[in-house]
Amino acid sequence: MLYTEILNDNRDFLFLYKKGKFIAGKYAVVYFRKNRFSFNRLGITAGKKVGNAVFRNRAKRIIRQAYRENELALPIGVDMVIVARTAICGIKSDVLSNWLKKTVIREMNKSLSDKN
Repeated sequence: MLYTEILNDNRDFLFLYKKGKFIAGKYAVVYFRKNRFSFNRLGITAGKKVGNAVFRNRAKRIIRQAYRENELALPIGVDMVIVARTAICGIKSDVLSNWLKKTVIREMNKSLSDKN
């Protein structure tokens, strides 16, 4: 991933859940907030409701691939956590990629520009 680092710290995840904005869809929920860096930070979660370890890992792979395809269109300097939902295991990455492109990026740009 070009402009992205991995979000590992639990404190950052909790901060995004509490203070960040979110966009909910059928396949995933995206929490985001502007950060003070010149790069994006991405965290991916898939809870036990998604399924067993095989389904959770598949969900994370789908999210990672969809993010990779849309990374250049995303605004720079954003922390993001993408939470997988149960329905994500039945789709291909291009379905999630289209949702990211058409809904998430548009809403994210609008929301971040309103703040400024």
